Amino acid sequence: MKNTNKETSPWAWIPSLYLAEGLPYVAVMTISVIMYKRMGISNTDIALYTSWLYLPWVIKPFWSPFIDILKTKRWWIVLMQLFIGAGFAGIAFTIPLPFFFQASLAFFWLLAFSSATHDIAADGFYMLGLDTNRQAMFVGIRSTFYRIATIVGQGALVMLAGFLETSTGNIPFAWSITFFVLAGLFIAFSFYHKALLPKPEAETRAVLTPQEIIKEFTSTFVSFFKKPQAAAALFFMLTFRFSEAQLLKLINPFLLDPKDVGGLGLTTGEVGFVYGTIGIVGLTIGGIIGGLAAAKGGLKKWIWPMTLSMLLTAVTFVYLSFTQTDSLLLINICVFVEQFGYGFGFTAYMLYLMYYSEGEHKTAHYAICTGFMALGMMLPGMFAGWMQEQLGYNHFFVWVMICSIVPIIAVSLLKIEPEYGRKNK
Repeated sequence: MKNTNKETSPWAWIPSLYLAEGLPYVAVMTISVIMYKRMGISNTDIALYTSWLYLPWVIKPFWSPFIDILKTKRWWIVLMQLFIGAGFAGIAFTIPLPFFFQASLAFFWLLAFSSATHDIAADGFYMLGLDTNRQAMFVGIRSTFYRIATIVGQGALVMLAGFLETSTGNIPFAWSITFFVLAGLFIAFSFYHKALLPKPEAETRAVLTPQEIIKEFTSTFVSFFKKPQAAAALFFMLTFRFSEAQLLKLINPFLLDPKDVGGLGLTTGEVGFVYGTIGIVGLTIGGIIGGLAAAKGGLKKWIWPMTLSMLLTAVTFVYLSFTQTDSLLLINICVFVEQFGYGFGFTAYMLYLMYYSEGEHKTAHYAICTGFMALGMMLPGMFAGWMQEQLGYNHFFVWVMICSIVPIIAVSLLKIEPEYGRKNK
């Protein structure tokens, strides 16, 4: 019998699989905000309704076991990529309609649930499709292509929409074409992965009974909340991104809004370059340096510098909102600094989630942690647009800085073993 797993090179499917994992998330969380802003939706509605789109990632741990029970992860990957393609096509079709906001949101919901399910299947398939040596070998490759997906989504696709806006003068048409491009790409991904994904011998359907599933579910969740420092950990997971969650929802509207309402008046293409390329480079470099620092000194040593880096670099947007500078160079520098600080500081957050997940049910507990992480982004983002419209951009960014006291309190409540994450001598 031929062993398909050995015959299929990981290079044939890992880069494309993680491009396919990153693009829908970027579309739901970032591209949607820019598109709705260009289509004239208020900041209040944009922040509220796009924040609700975090919900599938919040509740993802509740249905992840069923990905094991029903069919194979390979089957789920191919099907979800078709669903994601259909979601993108639905958004593209509804953009020119009079009721486009409600209709496109419905398709964004389909996209969000399909993307969250795809994440579960893709990450599980990665572990099944490779032995432990190759898992370690390709972990950097999968992260790199997820980052490339972010650059393609927030950078290249937004710049494409900006180019089409300028050349046609028709904003709905420009965004429809952009989403049709994404739809075609995901239909191609689906057919490609159906042909190229390996068929691991280890991937078989689970044989757990419904009673066993419920028992395992209960045990997993009960043990999660019985861990030492559970209350402080939950407070940290929900509030560490309290100020950053509000900031992230309003960065793109601030860059796009005209100067007479407090924005910087950039074009769609300029925003795609500033936030989708320069910003992502800053985020990536910050994350790499943060990882190296934490690996050398440990989480306990670096959690305060990382926390302050993530929070205090938001002062760049206080500066931009009060000066409303015309200098694209200065805007790029400020976005780079803020995103670098975010990438550097976010390392501490992810490391703490891993630290809290240690022990029995490690994988399931980490999935629960990421659910709380998504909830911590969803709730502050929902009222951020309303706050901005009440305060104006300059006072809103001051408010974001004041909100930094909440994550500082959360970090002060944590107790971390000094050796965790530190390189052994």
